[in-house]
Amino acid sequence: MSANQDTPPEKPYLKGLSVRALRVSDAEAVTELMNLPGYRAGTLRPPFQSIDAVRKRMENPSPGALNLVVELDGKLVANGGMTRFEGRRQHAGSLAMGVHDDFIGRGIGTFLMAAMLDAADNWHDIKRMELTVYTDNAAAIRLYEKFGFEKEGLLRSFGYRDGRYVDAYTMARLRA
Repeated sequence: MSANQDTPPEKPYLKGLSVRALRVSDAEAVTELMNLPGYRAGTLRPPFQSIDAVRKRMENPSPGALNLVVELDGKLVANGGMTRFEGRRQHAGSLAMGVHDDFIGRGIGTFLMAAMLDAADNWHDIKRMELTVYTDNAAAIRLYEKFGFEKEGLLRSFGYRDGRYVDAYTMARLRA
């Protein structure tokens, strides 16, 4: 999906955006993204991720995973992943995503979420999509709610970040 072909022309902030499958050759750019303070604050990852560790994870994806990146004029500015569950939960999956600190608020998260949910709905037949988000990540929560995700629970002291425990919401979206 390319923004130039699949989005209305009245959204010039999307011009130059494209989404594609993650490649192992993206390891350096993905590591740079993961080490940004704002990006990292929304994840469970500690600082100082190494390229080798990121590359190893990329070389051994979870079964049923779909990992995407978003580029803006050739620069990697976001990534996201979706994993389908197995067995009696094969109708469900989970997703996670993040946007480069310098590109927040430009519609890139919306563009990536639309691509992941299109794949989930129209190619993987995933009825229930789940995610976890820190309670203080208002921008991400607004994005998820825009796509039909609803808060289903509060996970107290979910993660340790910046010297303290932080809560998270579990959210889900059911395809009609």
